Amino acid sequence: MDYTITYYSAALQTEIMSLPETLQARYIGLTARMMVYGANLGEPHTKAFGDGLFELRLKGAEGIARVFYCTLVGRQIVMLHCFVKKTQKTPLKERLTAQKRMMEVKL
Repeated sequence: MDYTITYYSAALQTEIMSLPETLQARYIGLTARMMVYGANLGEPHTKAFGDGLFELRLKGAEGIARVFYCTLVGRQIVMLHCFVKKTQKTPLKERLTAQKRMMEVKL
């Protein structure tokens, strides 16, 4: 495994691991792939938002969730923000939270 996955905070890691069961299973499966193949698995699994921000797309029986992440030098993937989707579009507030955190970790 060439890539490592870290989290913006312990609280975020706990939040992700508290997702409903099928979403959590999807997260674990996709991040295992990311550790081997890298951050961009392509759609429908991941989506690039530009400026180094990506979203991991989770879909399960309990609904849909998104996890924003970025990459750092040294094959490091940093999970930034997680939320459960309730609308068709990704809310701007959620994306802005992820972008703010990305700026913090890239300093």
